[in-house]
Formats: sequence, C-alpha cells, structure tokens
Amino acid sequence: MRVNSGESARRTMRAGASLLLDWLATQQGASWQERWVASGVETAGRRWTDKVAGELLPNDWTAPRRRALLVSGMRLLLVGQVLRPGYRWLLEYRAKILLQDARALIDPTGFARLAKHGQATRPDNPDDLRNALNRITFIVLCKGGTIADVTVGDCLELDDAQRVYQRSGPYNRPLFYSLLAETGVFPVGAPPSLRAARSAGQRSVPEIVDRFRLQSAEIRGLLVAYLSERAPELDHGSLLHLAHSLCGLFWRDLEQHHPGIDSIALEPTAASAWKQRLRHLPATKGRRTGERRSTRAVLIQVRAFYLDIARWAAEDPTRWSRWAAPCPIKASECSLQKENKQRKARMDQRTRARLPVLPALVRTAEEQLRLTRELLATATSMPGGATFAVDGQALRRLDNRSARVFVTDLATGKRRDLTFEEERAFWSWASIEVLRHTGIRIEELSELNHHSFVAYKLPTTGEVVPMLQIAPSKTDTERLLLVDPELGDVLAAVINRVRNGRATVPLVAVYDYHERISNPPAPVLFQRRRGPTPQQLAPETIRRFIHHTLTVSGLTDVTGAPLTYTPHDFRRLFATDALRSGLPPHIAAKILGHIDVGTTLGYAAIYPEDVIAHHRDFIARRRALRPAEEYRTLTTEEWDKFLHHFELRKVALGACTRDFGTPCVHEHSCVRCPLLRPDPDQKPRLLEIRDNLKARIAEAEHYGWLGETAGLQASLTAAEQKLDTMRQLADRHPTTHLGMPDFRAAVGRATAATEPGVS
Repeated sequence: MRVNSGESARRTMRAGASLLLDWLATQQGASWQERWVASGVETAGRRWTDKVAGELLPNDWTAPRRRALLVSGMRLLLVGQVLRPGYRWLLEYRAKILLQDARALIDPTGFARLAKHGQATRPDNPDDLRNALNRITFIVLCKGGTIADVTVGDCLELDDAQRVYQRSGPYNRPLFYSLLAETGVFPVGAPPSLRAARSAGQRSVPEIVDRFRLQSAEIRGLLVAYLSERAPELDHGSLLHLAHSLCGLFWRDLEQHHPGIDSIALEPTAASAWKQRLRHLPATKGRRTGERRSTRAVLIQVRAFYLDIARWAAEDPTRWSRWAAPCPIKASECSLQKENKQRKARMDQRTRARLPVLPALVRTAEEQLRLTRELLATATSMPGGATFAVDGQALRRLDNRSARVFVTDLATGKRRDLTFEEERAFWSWASIEVLRHTGIRIEELSELNHHSFVAYKLPTTGEVVPMLQIAPSKTDTERLLLVDPELGDVLAAVINRVRNGRATVPLVAVYDYHERISNPPAPVLFQRRRGPTPQQLAPETIRRFIHHTLTVSGLTDVTGAPLTYTPHDFRRLFATDALRSGLPPHIAAKILGHIDVGTTLGYAAIYPEDVIAHHRDFIARRRALRPAEEYRTLTTEEWDKFLHHFELRKVALGACTRDFGTPCVHEHSCVRCPLLRPDPDQKPRLLEIRDNLKARIAEAEHYGWLGETAGLQASLTAAEQKLDTMRQLADRHPTTHLGMPDFRAAVGRATAATEPGVS
C-alpha cells in the first residue's frame, strides 16, 4: 500500500501504525477489530489520541507531536481496512486527508465513476458532490469492502448517525443516496430516494390495527381477519380509512367508555350512546368540538361490518360464526339523502363565493410572481452588504456563500430568503393556472410529467393541437385535455424552469401519498430543487403555496373572514364555468374524468334543483327511446364535432370564444364582438383597421353622415379596446414559445439515460 505522500510522511505513518498495533495487542479480543472496540477509544471522539498517547508515548512529547504520529498511523490502518470504527468516531474525527486517501486507495474506480456521474448530472453543485462522496467514504470505512458492497441499510444507518452526531453542516443532504441509486449500486426494486427508503410504506393489516392500541385480543383478531378479507378489493388509502372507522371511531371509542368490553354484541344503551358520541368531533389541541359531517358514512361502514360477518358466517361457519352478532344500526339510520343535500349546499356556497373573486386571485398570483422576480434579480446584482429598494421595500443584501439569496428587511429586521419567495410565488401561480384551466385533481397535478404532452393532428386541416394526457388516478381512467394558448404558456414556463438549461427534464422519484408507495423516477413537471437533488412537489406543499397567495390577496368571504381555496375548489369552478358556457354535461364529465354525469352536475353551482331534475328526467326519457350505449361513452362523431368547433373559432384577428355549438350572432363583425380573443401576432392588421376607421370617420364627418359616424366611432372604440387587450397579453406571457410540434420529440428525449455520464 502506498499513500500519496513523501518518504518522511510514510515513515511517520508506519511508526504510528506500529505503535497503535502494539497498543491494541494489549487489549482483549481475537481480532484487531474486537480489540479496537474493547479499548473504549470509540467513545473518546477527537480526544482519542490523548487516551492512547498517555499509555504509549513519552511524557516529554508535545501534544501536537503525539497527535501527528498517531493520526498518521491511524490513517494507514483505516485506509488498509485493518480497523473499521463506528460512525460516531468517524464523524467526530473529521479527517479530510483520510477521506481523500480512502477514495484514492480503497476503490478508486468506483469513486471516480460516482464523481463523473455527479459532475454530469449536477454540474452546478461541486460542494454538495464533495460532501456526498465523503458520506459514501464514511460508509466504506465503517462497513469495509467497496462501493459495490454498500446497501440501503448502510445509508439509513449513516443518515441516522449524522442526525445525532453531526447536527451542523450537510448532514441532511440525500445526494449520496441518489448517486448510489442512479449508478446501479443498489439492486432492482430498491427505493429510488433516501426519502422513499425512510418512508414506512404500506403497512400490513396487523400493523394498521395495532396502531389503535385495542385492549381486547379477541376483537383485535376479528378486526384483523375482517380487514384482511376486505384488503384485496380496496386500495391502501381506502383500507386505512376503513380501519380508522372500525378500529378507531367504533371499537376504541367503545373500549374507552366501556372498559373490559369483549364482544361486538352491544347492549342497546351502549350502541345508542356510541351513536350520540359519533355525531360530535372530540375537542383536541387547536380544534374545538363540533358536529361530525361524516357520521352516516361511518354508520354505513360499521353496518356493513356486521352484515358481512353475518353473511360470511353462513358461508363459512367454522371461521366466522363465533363473531356473528345482531347489527346495532338500522337501515334507516344510513340514509345519505339529507347528508348529500347538505354537502351539495356547502359545495354550491363555496363555488358561488369563490367564482367571482377568482380573477382577483389570479392577478395577485401574477403580481407576486412579478414582484418576487424583480426582488431576486435586483438582490442578485448587488454585492454583499449593499442596500437597495424595490417597490417600497428597503432591503440589505447579506453576504453568504450559499447559492440562495438572503436579505435583511430593514423595516422589520427579519432575514428573508428571496430565492424561496420567488420559488413559492412561481409554483403558486403555476398551480392556480393549471388547476383553473384543466380542473384536474391535486394528485393528478403533482404527477404531470413531460410524457403527458400529446400532439394531435386534426384530420381536416392538418393543424397540430396540443393535448394533455392525464394519467389514471381516482377512477383509474385516463383522459386527454385540449391545451389552450394560456395553459400552453404556463406549461412552457414550467418546463423551461425545471429544465434550467438542460436538454431534458430531470427524473425524480414519484411518491404516491394515497398508496404509500414510491413509483419509478419520472420527469415530473412540478418539481423543485432541494439542495442538490430535485424533488416532487408534494400536494401539501402546493396547498401551502396557494394559501400564502390567498393571504397576500386579502380576499374575504361575506363574514369578513379570510377566504380559503382548496385545490378541489378549482375543479368545481372549472365544472361550473364549463357547463355555464354551454358544454354538454356528458362531455364535461368526460373531461373531468367522472364516470357518472350526475357527479358532474353536482359540481356545478349555477343550476337550480329543478333544472337538474328536469334535465335528468329528459335524459331518462331519451334513454328509454335510444340505445343505452349512446349515453355511456362519448362517441367518435361527438368528439370530432367538439374538435371541429375549435377549428371554426379561428378568425383573422384571433380566436372566437363563443359557446360550443352556437353560431355567430354578430354577423362576423369581429372588431366589435366582445367574444373575440385577440391574437397579439395580428396587431399590425388591427392597427391597419383602426387607421382605416379613423379615415372613414373623418370622411363621414366631412359629408355630415352622422349615423355612419356613430357606427364607425363604436367600431373604433372596440378596436382600441382590442389593441389594449393585445398589449396586456403580450406583456403577460414573455416566456419563450417552445413550439408544439416539438412536444413529441421532447417527450422522446425526456429521459436522463440520454445525458452524458448516465449509466
């Protein structure tokens, strides 16, 4: 073994190693490693040299001389893997030269491959890459072997140790795990990220039941058997919800109020008291008691529990008959009619309160994005310690080595992270825009990826129409959505941001929060960089960002309380606006991914109850006369007619936004029509029309044609308004257009496997 140092240093290392081995020979143990552990040096930390030197070296040696000799010898023993200290000793030792020598001598090929991959995929984070390589070196020094021998458990053990013994510095950076996973060190099926490796994943049925700490072993066994029987037909989220109702809201509540209860054959008084308690939410920290809205849903699940056991007892009496008992819940208590009406009323009220102020929320999101970008750009151009002002805010740039931009707000004295503020404003704006333009669910939004874009070529005109493919989620049904120009601008801005100058969208691990599983890495669009590693934006993060924009907007409801938007509110607003615009309900249901058109009608708050009833009666009469297949799925002809409607919208000055299936009622007088959405590219044509109108007005005034003058003046006013709209659209979308015909080519490139250095 040769360490990269001079002859004098190598003699010092050999002398130090000999002294350490002589000292270890006096300790108990059958191997050098056992003697090292028995010596107690593991717990000495950085003062381990004082413990050893006191027994080996002359007292007249200075402390630096003692330490230099022992540290050099220890480096030789560790690089040669004679000793394998624990993580605590290594983390407190902090030997920079040791880590460099270990990488150069233990597995130079493996470490070079990791460094090359890190430089190719993350060239803007050299410090993070060095820290990641150091962490992998710690694992090799502690566990022995080479990089190929590192396991997921080794990474978790090191991460736990660093959280305890290295509370400062880059202890919480997961890049080291990502390097190992991306270069094929871990076996197939290993968690794609450290976060996924730390997640509990899907729990078994006994583990789910044991979380509720039930006292009765008999009833615990019943609930485990029942949930195990139901598990194959339920997804994991539904299984957890059912377990919460049966184990938590039902049986644990009974055990708390009736200690020693050991049978589901309940006394009438006990059953009645439980139903009464179920109606109220218990008071907890931060929440007062109130009425439970899902009372009947819980009653239905408990009633199904009793009825299932009774039915199974008849089919398999050996297993289930001992648990069969009368059901304490009557069928009349499970009627959802009243609860559904109350829910519909609440939904309608939320929609009516939020639809009128949606434009104000959109303007706030756009203004916040503009302001935070201006703040970040101005602060980035300033040296450390410089004072500047933006939009009335006096700030001082802080001098720090981080890539993030920090400032001090001179008005409050608080430190602000302008990088995070701009990031929060962008993703809030993007989330609001995508949700309101598509009506997709929050989990569908977080799972949008670069492969979601599909280029559809109209068979009649040959025009390429961008479409967005929504992966199956709640109803296990995928669907396609047309991408209008505004949505296209938003998605182009998102793609441009996550690419960050690269040719592809980075692959990130996708975690399913409902199923509690990690899916294979994908080029998801809603991702942000956390340290050196990009991560998927969690649904809860998106909710927080939108809530912050709402707080800044200052919007309130009729009571003066701050207005709140949930991501699902945008879905109801989309459905309401689509049906109000004349879109047939069954096409709206197809776009929203609803199996039943009644669900779509329930989302719309603009229809009175009698209109909905008459429409449903009309559909029922038509179904009696026509084949039922016509009303189950959307036919090709209907879809072609729907697409053809968009072809007819294109006019000289932009696009007509009249309702689906309606003719032009303004006799193609597009300049004066309020339904025209002007195209900024057609501004020269509109300027020519405006100048022509001015000339005609001058002519009419010259000859005294007052009626003609009034009509031309109205057209001129409308033309000026259209020009203002064009200028607003041009200022609003300054992003570079990526070109829709390139979507398929971009999708084909959207894999990190094509990047240099990726294996």
